[in-house]
Amino acid sequence: MTLDEAKSPPVQSSNNMIELLREAAEDGPLTAVRIGDQPCVLVTGPEQTQQVLARRPDVYVKRGHRARRLLGDGLISATGEPWKRQRRLLQAQFTVAGTKRWERHIAAAAERIADRWETAVTAATPVDVGQDMRFFALDTIWRSLTGVALDEVTQRELDAVGTVVASLPTTAGGASDPSLAVDAALRQIDTTAHRVIASARAHRAREMSDRSPTVLGLLLDASESDPLYTDRLIRDELVTLLVAGHETTAQTLCWLFVLLDRHPDVHEQFLTAYAAAPDTARRDALLGALVQETLRLYPAVWLIPRHAAQDDVLDGHPVPAGTSVLVCPYLTHRIPGLWPDPERFDPSRFLPEGERPTHPAAFQPFGIGARACLGQHFALRETVTLLRLLLPAYRPSLTPAPRTAVFGANLRPQGSLRATLTRVSR
Repeated sequence: MTLDEAKSPPVQSSNNMIELLREAAEDGPLTAVRIGDQPCVLVTGPEQTQQVLARRPDVYVKRGHRARRLLGDGLISATGEPWKRQRRLLQAQFTVAGTKRWERHIAAAAERIADRWETAVTAATPVDVGQDMRFFALDTIWRSLTGVALDEVTQRELDAVGTVVASLPTTAGGASDPSLAVDAALRQIDTTAHRVIASARAHRAREMSDRSPTVLGLLLDASESDPLYTDRLIRDELVTLLVAGHETTAQTLCWLFVLLDRHPDVHEQFLTAYAAAPDTARRDALLGALVQETLRLYPAVWLIPRHAAQDDVLDGHPVPAGTSVLVCPYLTHRIPGLWPDPERFDPSRFLPEGERPTHPAAFQPFGIGARACLGQHFALRETVTLLRLLLPAYRPSLTPAPRTAVFGANLRPQGSLRATLTRVSR
């Protein structure tokens, strides 16, 4: 692997980029490639991925973040000691045990969508699956952050998040959309965040007496003893958790419904197995397998950029300081030696009796290592909670079904997901 010999066809869009990376990955788990004028190392092998993300996080660092304009110094874009302090504060809220405190919020948000679908199927009116999944994920994280349900006014204000995310470059250092619409969206996000922070601060005494903790309350508590937590950082953390807490979950749910629509045989097999399941644990295992296989094929974070802060040797090849490194879960999840028939949608891989790779980096939809996604347990719990209500009861038929993926700051289906609903009869 020599950076000077890297493949360098033109990259005009992020969808061109995935084709370039797919071709480069055919040369092995570690490949030199050029993105425009920038020489990079593409990492797809699990062993090499583990070295970059888990074993040597001080060597392979974040040089910047493509979403810094939106997230500021929030947890995702923070580095060094500030990141460690921010992570410690929030970690306990999103462990497997910690996530249980948000179950009532998750359940209430899921019931809201189930009621919406029941109304639609009774009235024989179509639904927009994409809009409903985004609303559910945003409502869930909003309740956990603030303690209140998402209202229509706040929802419209937070639509600005989608405007900004759509404008972001695929990798750090790329050009963002400079349009006035993006500037206006950022101003709207700031206005909403600061209004919510002021309201939470004014009502903290009531929150404490009600014993109903929120993540925003935790951040306000931290501001009383830690000078790091200024109002600006609280805004950055709030927006970071909003973005990370709903974008990836919403896209995962969208892809799941796309895949079931593409593979009616798998959908039917699932419904049969779910109806025959002897207990809740088996039914949740079936739902979890659907979610995990969706994440394998369409990880929302499909590309993880890093920067070599010092010289290193990776898989026997020198990586000079200053080299850009791209870890690509999307391609790792499609290595035939790890995943037989990798393009096949086969949720049974993730059932307890299924067969899948044992290497910890062979499946990494949330990343691995110290900077793995803080909210992965929260995301899995909320997706299963919603699917318990929707999948056994309703069958959405997408009209038309999207056939194209958009490889941007996240990985999403192209176009809307309009669907007609029919009841599942068992």
